[in-house]
Amino acid sequence: MGKRAKLFSLILTATVLVPFAIGCARFFPAEGSWRSLPRHSSGLAPDPAIEQGAVVQIFAARTVGWRGIVATHPWIILKRAGEPAYHRYDVVGWGNGRKLRQDYAIADGLWFGAAPKVLADLRGPEAEQAIDPILAAIESYPYKDEYRTWPGPNSNTFLAHIGREVPELNLDLPTTAIGKDYRPWNRPIGHAPSGGGVQLSLFGLAGIIIAPEEGIEVNVLSLSMGVDVLRPALRLPFIGRVGMDDATHQVE
Repeated sequence: MGKRAKLFSLILTATVLVPFAIGCARFFPAEGSWRSLPRHSSGLAPDPAIEQGAVVQIFAARTVGWRGIVATHPWIILKRAGEPAYHRYDVVGWGNGRKLRQDYAIADGLWFGAAPKVLADLRGPEAEQAIDPILAAIESYPYKDEYRTWPGPNSNTFLAHIGREVPELNLDLPTTAIGKDYRPWNRPIGHAPSGGGVQLSLFGLAGIIIAPEEGIEVNVLSLSMGVDVLRPALRLPFIGRVGMDDATHQVE
């Protein structure tokens, strides 16, 4: 085996095969029917009876079954100041009719047994100011009646659209958000899903992102890998972020 072949084998092992093995070990699907998996509240959303101010939160959780090894499902919840309950918006692939759903499930519920992670959290005046642009972005989403697991459009395409339209969210979708890089053939270049920087993507199958939130990220067949420059870390397929903590900071 030549030097180039050895180098390629080493890169492939480090960036794909090892993350895949770790992903299988960490996120192997639970036994039993998906219908029986818990979907109760995770407790991550503040109680609207106590939190009287506006709230915007974005969540992501591992998807159902074997796809959870590879991908995540995101959604957004919001409420204006004084409202007694949240509205939840996400794109769901199953069922007839429209794929963009409102109040499909509990606002901060487990996604068929998978605990969600908070990707964005705005409170008070910042949240109130963001709600109208978010609702406008939801309304302008062009694939309300479409869903394709790979390479998109899907639930991650939906949240990436909101992130681009409302950059104040500083949304950093993980590498496991397959579908976030989907772009139509006539608009291969634009802002990254975070709303900043630049992205070049061919139908979500190949491309590159250079942006403050995502860092430098390369997409090959919807498997994303890269380096976060501002918060030093590797961004790997199957397992996500490895490096400096990127915990979401609440904005009030």
